Amino acid sequence: MEKVADIASDIGEYIRQQRNTAKISLRQLSKLAGVSNPYLSQIERGVRKPSAEILQQIAKGLRISAEALYVQAGILDLPTGGPVGDAIRADAELTERQKQVLLDVYESFRRENAAARPAAAPAPATNHTEESA
Repeated sequence: MEKVADIASDIGEYIRQQRNTAKISLRQLSKLAGVSNPYLSQIERGVRKPSAEILQQIAKGLRISAEALYVQAGILDLPTGGPVGDAIRADAELTERQKQVLLDVYESFRRENAAARPAAAPAPATNHTEESA
């Protein structure tokens, strides 16, 4: 089991990587996320472990899903998106940001289709027919 310090270091490094990939300075992310510059610096260095609320603000500033940060921080387990999700996560040609965007789009389509399915699905068959009614 990972120690809290290891998890804090891991999430901090992940945030730094995402920030560098997005070409955003620490100060810019601080403003975008509404988190103080010193606190954000401490998170990136692994000195502080951010709460779920702070992670959500940072995710918004980085324009990535909060779920990605929650998984990195150990708050959520890695989702099991089936073979499509596994293929996206395993693709070495994609950056973490690209993987997350693809997973987000894929999941949004799945949710949309699942929400539309009950309305479009035919009514379940019953033992009664129109003739017996």
